[in-house]
Amino acid sequence: MSLLDTPLWEVIQSSLSAKVWSGLIEAIGDTLYMTVISSLIMLVFGLVGGIILAIMCPDGLIPVRGTYTVLGWVINVFRSLPQMVMIIIMIPVARLFFGKSYGTNACIIAIAASCIPMYARIVESSLLEIGKGKIEAARSLGSTNFQIITRILIPETLPSLLRGFTVAVIGVISMTALAGMFGAGGIGDIAVRFGYQRFQHDVLLACIYILVILVQGTQWVGSFLSNRILRKRCLLASADGGDRKKKHKKQVVVENQNIIKDNTEEKKVFVKKEAIL
Repeated sequence: MSLLDTPLWEVIQSSLSAKVWSGLIEAIGDTLYMTVISSLIMLVFGLVGGIILAIMCPDGLIPVRGTYTVLGWVINVFRSLPQMVMIIIMIPVARLFFGKSYGTNACIIAIAASCIPMYARIVESSLLEIGKGKIEAARSLGSTNFQIITRILIPETLPSLLRGFTVAVIGVISMTALAGMFGAGGIGDIAVRFGYQRFQHDVLLACIYILVILVQGTQWVGSFLSNRILRKRCLLASADGGDRKKKHKKQVVVENQNIIKDNTEEKKVFVKKEAIL
């Protein structure tokens, strides 16, 4: 159905029909496949790149100004390229690895290459938030640089790293939709071929629903895991703990009110006795 000749409400109803969604099952699978594989590649290389940037910065564990400058410059170059330009640039690389420049596997390279620099900078900024006092204390106890990275930097910044990874995964989801214009398949391909070129706006709305669900689900999982770690470290009050505190305060107030009532009643009885005497 098209909004050009069909009322909006009928298009919305059609976008929720089983006929439309049955044609999106394969596209959903392709989008999830590209998102998961690209996110794993981004996690590994982005985490390593961010750690290298953090430890080699002028105030890092192993200050190497030349390597830090060159690596930072390369990352900034990749970050400055728009996603569409990155996909076009990575076409020869995809052809080198897979023998073709289209398909889900071919576009995974472009998606990962576009999101790795962003996540590397997120990791670097998270690791640099650790106070120097903790690092100096670990050094004074004889900890090696590897031990400081694995036992202090990463564990201390794990909630922040999870939030940053959540943001990066959402960026991957948005790029998978864009990669559909270049033959990657998935939800983006369906949205372009049917929703844009053929004016089937009910299919376009269904694609929007899927992308919104994926993004909301990813954000919820990332926030849940991050907050769970913070609660275990007693850095974030849980909802149950807040309810218990409120109930405890109410109980204390009620008990105080009862004590005041008892005292006033005892005073009244004492005054009556004195009046009789």
